[in-house]
Amino acid sequence: MGAAYFYHLTQRPLEATLPVLLEKSLAAGWRVAVRGTDPARMDWLDQRLWLGPEEGFLPHGLAGGKHDALQPVLLTVQTTMPNDAACLMAVDGAEVAPDEVSRLDRVCILFDGHDAMAVEAARGQWRALTGAGCKAQYWSEESGRWEKKAEA
Repeated sequence: MGAAYFYHLTQRPLEATLPVLLEKSLAAGWRVAVRGTDPARMDWLDQRLWLGPEEGFLPHGLAGGKHDALQPVLLTVQTTMPNDAACLMAVDGAEVAPDEVSRLDRVCILFDGHDAMAVEAARGQWRALTGAGCKAQYWSEESGRWEKKAEA
């Protein structure tokens, strides 16, 4: 049984935090699905990942290609994960079901701490997931470094 890790972004934006978490996930041997809500935003994230440093290249693809199943990191707006992901990273308020938390090794929910609607959506996800019996951790970077602030 996995756990949901909530990342409250206040110091660094998504495009800076996501690559770090992706690198750690790949190092753990996990395939990753990055789930968003807007195809244009996922295309934007795809472009940001391609523009990263050459020595830190993150192998990834945007869902809809003929090689989706082979992608170590697949960016998508769908609930399916054709790359057989062990880790799901939900961004921009993308929904996560309790059964996903249970069957995956890790679920990461990243949300913008400067967006009141995003914070409220994350709180709702916390209540829904923990209410369904999922393990969860809340991480904040308010102090300038990541600190675990809560666990359920």
